[in-house]
Amino acid sequence: MVDLINAMKISSTGLAAHRTKMNVIAGNLANVDTTRTAEGGPYIRRMVVLKGKDLDKFKSALQKNAHEDKKPFIEMHPIEFGSKIKDYKATGVEVAKIIKSQEDFRLVYNPAHPDADPVTGYVAMPNVDHLTEVADMIVEV
Repeated sequence: MVDLINAMKISSTGLAAHRTKMNVIAGNLANVDTTRTAEGGPYIRRMVVLKGKDLDKFKSALQKNAHEDKKPFIEMHPIEFGSKIKDYKATGVEVAKIIKSQEDFRLVYNPAHPDADPVTGYVAMPNVDHLTEVADMIVEV
């Protein structure tokens, strides 16, 4: 039963991380036409970086149980419930950080726009692509 609960905890960390990614994608889509932000300039696309939680514990559990590979298959994989790896509690994934994209802004010719350059008539638009964001959202669902 402990393994089932542990598996559900791992799954919940993944769901929480993907919920964060979906919220960031929704924010990107909501600001696709924002040319003026509080920081000045157009909106900058955000992206979520994920990382495994407590990977050192996982590595040490693997190293402790590396000798298992030298046993016959039936000894390594007996038909039983539960984990053979002792002293390991899987922890899942977490959001490491939310970063801003380094891509250049899109320049759109629109001299009537209030944020257009008075000389050239170009407006710096956010570096958010509808298609990319929708595809990322589909992957997250």
